[in-house]
Amino acid sequence: MITVHILRLDDNRIHGFQVEGHAGYADPGEDIVCAGVSSITVGTVNSIEALTGTVMRTRMKNGFLSASLPSVVEESAASQVQLLLESLVVMLQGIADSYGEYIQIQDMK
Repeated sequence: MITVHILRLDDNRIHGFQVEGHAGYADPGEDIVCAGVSSITVGTVNSIEALTGTVMRTRMKNGFLSASLPSVVEESAASQVQLLLESLVVMLQGIADSYGEYIQIQDMK
């Protein structure tokens, strides 16, 4: 199962996320759940960096991705960054709605 932790501040803004595990929906290389989650999470990090200039702190290894915002985000980019991170949650929830037994999403404060 894939576990996604959405890391939120007290004011509900997202400051990062962690993804770990493998879905186990199909064999490696054919697992559409893992491929979808990987595309969404890595694509979100790439979009934040390319579109807002905000460089996230990331760690990635087999079945694990951790991404967090720097302690200071330019004020002009902050709302765009939050929109992209909330979009990440919406897209992951779409996968969970169809393949809930293979992915779990948790908000963490």
